[in-house]
Amino acid sequence: MNDDRYDRIRAVQWQGEHLRLLDQRLLPGEERWIDCADASHITLAIKDLAVRGAPAIGIAAAWGVALAAKQGEPLDEVLATLRAARPTAVNLMWALDRMKKRIAAGADADALVREAQAIQDEDLAANRHMGELGASLIASGSGVLTHCNTGSLATAGYGTALGVIRAGVAAGRIDRVYAGETRPWQQGARLTMWELVRDGIPAQLIADSAAAHLMKSGAVQWVIVGADRIAANGDTANKIGTYQLAIAAKYHGVKFMVVAPSSTVDMATGTGEEIEIELRDPAELLGTAGKRTVVEGAQAWNPVFDVAPAELIDAIVTERGVIERPNSLAMQAMFGC
Repeated sequence: MNDDRYDRIRAVQWQGEHLRLLDQRLLPGEERWIDCADASHITLAIKDLAVRGAPAIGIAAAWGVALAAKQGEPLDEVLATLRAARPTAVNLMWALDRMKKRIAAGADADALVREAQAIQDEDLAANRHMGELGASLIASGSGVLTHCNTGSLATAGYGTALGVIRAGVAAGRIDRVYAGETRPWQQGARLTMWELVRDGIPAQLIADSAAAHLMKSGAVQWVIVGADRIAANGDTANKIGTYQLAIAAKYHGVKFMVVAPSSTVDMATGTGEEIEIELRDPAELLGTAGKRTVVEGAQAWNPVFDVAPAELIDAIVTERGVIERPNSLAMQAMFGC
């Protein structure tokens, strides 16, 4: 199978005078594009999950800074507003810090456009490389389970965890793919399955609560997930539900892989306990597709992320290499302080 057939989606597109984003809130029912005319539109798209996925958020924010520079907006204010859009995904802060460094060095609007394009191009190249590295860890004939959406929609293209799956299928190493639905936003059901079907990769959707039972059946040998922030000891924050997958995988002897670019690694955060976990509107749990399904008066708790401890992770895959059985010393050796 040709690996290139699995690289056709680009959800973040610079149009020269504005940024075009594929509205991920509407998929798979409708493929609608949003044209963001200024940085405030991009900030809103990040807050409202029209664009989502840690790398894609960082890329969109970088374009927000470039667009603001072209329009003569006060860049310090734009940087602060974009930074506050989502608190957990470190890629957002990383991309904005990179743009801020270029601003401090005297970059003009054209140079900032080039920097944002470089951030996007580098992410795509990193995803391709991570796909190869991660797939090489997987034995032929394996089944894999993934969570949330970590594909082209969440990145510059190809994907992180889904990039490993694409590469593994192309290499004949992965025979079976399962995707958890990922409540409450259904990123697995709506987005990952959309990508897999478009690519012609046979996959089965499962309820989030079916994951441990699936592992017990012997159908999967790897759980492969992305990350929104990786702490200095290897603890990993990812979409809510990842922690329980890691626990179930350890119990059933299923290996657990985290795939993320080095921009997701935050060596300034010592452990997962220090990671701020975003809480979203409880109403997201109380209804589906805008229709309330829970009795009036009910309350809900809606954390968006959780943290899988490093001791439950078999491999962290970045474009710099693979860390097996991650810990503080291994993270320090690869990423420094």
